[in-house]
Amino acid sequence: MTTVSRVGITRRLAASVWGLRYDEIPATALEVARHCLVDFLGCALAGAREPLVEILIAEVAEPERATSASLIGRSERAAPMTAALINGAAGHALDFDDTHTTMTGHPSVPVLPALLALAEAEGTSGRQLLGALVAGVELECRLGALMGVPHYATGFHATATLGAFGAAAACAHLLALDEGQWLHALGLAATQAAGLRASFGTMAKPLHAGRAASNGLLAVLLARRGFTSQPAIVEAAHGFAATHGTPDVSEDLLETYAGRFLIRDTLFKYHAACYLTHAAVEAARALRTDHAIDAATISAVEVRVAPPVLDVCNIAAPRTGLEAKFSLPATTALALRGDDTADPATYSDERVREASLIMLRDRVRVTADSTLAPTQARVTVEANGQRLASEADTGIAAADLTAQGERLGRKFRALAAPVLGNDRATQLAAVAGNVDELASIEPLLRLVRANGRSASPEAAGKGARNA
Repeated sequence: MTTVSRVGITRRLAASVWGLRYDEIPATALEVARHCLVDFLGCALAGAREPLVEILIAEVAEPERATSASLIGRSERAAPMTAALINGAAGHALDFDDTHTTMTGHPSVPVLPALLALAEAEGTSGRQLLGALVAGVELECRLGALMGVPHYATGFHATATLGAFGAAAACAHLLALDEGQWLHALGLAATQAAGLRASFGTMAKPLHAGRAASNGLLAVLLARRGFTSQPAIVEAAHGFAATHGTPDVSEDLLETYAGRFLIRDTLFKYHAACYLTHAAVEAARALRTDHAIDAATISAVEVRVAPPVLDVCNIAAPRTGLEAKFSLPATTALALRGDDTADPATYSDERVREASLIMLRDRVRVTADSTLAPTQARVTVEANGQRLASEADTGIAAADLTAQGERLGRKFRALAAPVLGNDRATQLAAVAGNVDELASIEPLLRLVRANGRSASPEAAGKGARNA
């Protein structure tokens, strides 16, 4: 039975962020927020030419013929909610965007597309944008803590479900809604929240992020006009918690996070695949580098991971590049061969079907190990009569934010330069990295828009294809 208090979980959740002000946010949290913006823009630019984005533009944007909101990496424009949908899908198309273990999902990709579309309409400053981003991420991560493992284990994609709350919270913060509007906005976001993990490895997964962004924005715009919903949507009977896998929730858990800024724990991807494959990839890369392993001499590979990981990214014989992103055997084999796992083009349908990769992939055995956390992996390789092992843990947020920023800068340029050109990509990185200095975000939006209609995939660069 759902726990209900006098204050109410939904209200307390909203109250944890609705009064948040830019000047109260620690410098480290603001720096990570800037990293989130830069990283999202790079991923969305590279994803803007993906087939799924082309389909969404043809079926949704073009018939509307609206021009009020920017599409990242495109010259077409759209209505704000459509822009949030398409930019969210583009940002998640390569599965290369940031992640968060408390949310068990991708925090920025449902929030920023909604915020950017709203900020463009409202003439928002960079400080307002960044403060609202932090508010959105904080709320969706706190809700993720309340819902816990059961929500994800039930089969819901947290980026889609919790992300709708995050997008609504960010937009409500940007518009400075009153308490009643906040609660109705969250209720409207919740009643639209959907997204199933069964869709992983297909175009539907990026659609989840776009829908979360669009639905969150819609929820706030409706609430601002007086549209009502259940104001206690998380804890209500037949509400979000009860129907989404976690009937026993308590607001007491929120005390654990009081005064903390969870955005600081955001994890960034440096391999263009599901984050739960990253520890195995890192361990495999270390083995190849440290021991100069020739992939042709490998006779057997064992990958040990936490049991829940097997339920997410253990497609044994992927048929497409999208499926390979959720395949520990395939991603481990790619790393052991020395393929560039940071390049989205590596995860192409053609690469996945290469005989040499399939041969090595089929020598990879994935085993559950309950002593490991989901972000840990142990990889053992048998080659040339030797048995070599390595471990990795990709669940620790970076301590050195300067180094993280530099690494993300390199990632951004690799993704953005093929779309915008080197000079413009460098300029955009600088503007996004100092977004809170902008009186209006229009200079940022001007840089993310493509000059021509739709450059060919080849002109946009191989990194934007076959994710």
